[in-house]
Amino acid sequence: MNWGSFYAVISGVNRHSTGIGRIWLSVIFIFRILVLVVAAESVWGDEKSGFTCNTQQPGCNSVCYDQFFPISHIRLWALQLILVSTPALLVAMHVAHRRHIDKKILKRTGRGSPKELEHIKNQKFQITGALWWTYMISIVFRIIFEVAFLYIFYLIYPDFKMVRLVKCDSYPCPNTVDCFVSRPTETTIFTVFMLAVSGVCVLLNLAEVVYLIGRACKRCFGGSDEESKVAWISQRLSSYRQNEINQLIADHSLKSKFTVTKKSPTEKSERCSAF
Repeated sequence: MNWGSFYAVISGVNRHSTGIGRIWLSVIFIFRILVLVVAAESVWGDEKSGFTCNTQQPGCNSVCYDQFFPISHIRLWALQLILVSTPALLVAMHVAHRRHIDKKILKRTGRGSPKELEHIKNQKFQITGALWWTYMISIVFRIIFEVAFLYIFYLIYPDFKMVRLVKCDSYPCPNTVDCFVSRPTETTIFTVFMLAVSGVCVLLNLAEVVYLIGRACKRCFGGSDEESKVAWISQRLSSYRQNEINQLIADHSLKSKFTVTKKSPTEKSERCSAF
């Protein structure tokens, strides 16, 4: 499998992730993809060829290997890595959908210039609204897959330890035969390392869930406080303007009364001449 192409696909979500999400992606690439490609696949190869039983009965080796190792470590790790990383594609599809809608809106309004289309292509979306829910769902799926694979490893390999010798009596083995596992110590070390990295990824995902919920609560309560401040300021401005209007009306009425009651000098002289 071309793990470079796989990493290039999931790294497209990196620019829309939180800081913890970027750390998670770095852990996935350095401690899982590189270890799986450089160390595990090249060192181990096909484990079945190193599994030998002390019998010459045809088919006994294959049956005993399938009984004790229903899936090899390499394939199980590769499957785990694919399933754990796939939910990140939900965020990539959501972002692609929003960009498609924005481009359609720009073209309908007649503003679909190459510069504006390029701006939409390189735009970084904030994790709010529907994107917040998509991002949260992807993290929940990551956690579920990680925990499920940890449990599967525990079922297949109790205590996560590779035994050196197994006894098999399955058909077509003539009797109970001893089978020897290839490089059990090395397999145990790699298993513990990969499971430890998986546990770190679970902790990072949980931390990111807490971080996103905290940011959403802060944004919600912060928005309520901001709205209350704006409402209080608007109320104060309205009352201040109303007071100014009332004052102007009062001044105007007083001025009108003063004009009516005040007598002009010509009117006084006319009254005097009449007497």
